[in-house]
Amino acid sequence: MEPAAMSRSLRPAITLPPAAVLPGRLSFRPLRASGLWSSAAAARPLVARCAAGDGAEAETPIEKRFPAFPTVMDINQIREILPHRFPFLLVDRVIDYKPGEYAVAIKNVTINDNFFPGHFPDRPIMPGVLMVEAMAQVGGIVMLQPEVGGSRENFFFAGIDKVRFRKPVIAGDTLIMRMTLIKLQKRFGIAKMEGKAYVGADLVCEGEFLMATGSE
Repeated sequence: MEPAAMSRSLRPAITLPPAAVLPGRLSFRPLRASGLWSSAAAARPLVARCAAGDGAEAETPIEKRFPAFPTVMDINQIREILPHRFPFLLVDRVIDYKPGEYAVAIKNVTINDNFFPGHFPDRPIMPGVLMVEAMAQVGGIVMLQPEVGGSRENFFFAGIDKVRFRKPVIAGDTLIMRMTLIKLQKRFGIAKMEGKAYVGADLVCEGEFLMATGSE
């Protein structure tokens, strides 16, 4: 074999440029222009990453990802409206409110709630009747406002209808309750409300509520 032909045969078919090494990342990319790569293979870039800290440092820690619920009424303002007290005040914060129309509030369900030792010792589930009571108290926040004309001294939970419990509420959950005024008969002091309760985006309880109010 002639020296010129021998030198051509010993020439590398592919020349890989030195890979760029960045802090925390090692990348290899194929030469797509080479005829030795099929079009299908060339369309798939080969990327190898080896480092734990490359993308992790830029991520927001999980404890900072979720904003706190807004506060429209805190617990002190709620206590000024509702007559309930421990252990039966089941509303911790109002997070949205439109006078005379609706209120959205939360109840933080914790293992320290006094009903959990008996309901149930081995599986703490919030009693359905207390979910309904908590929702009725949110309805009371709507009803006991000047826009509606309710009286704290003469306010009653008069009835429920079409109540459904969709999922259990357990210790550690945050119960989000929306109560909406559907119909108000001021002459008779009767109000009909629609209630829905959620844990996250999951509907856990819903129903229709009847409230009775009166003047002082």
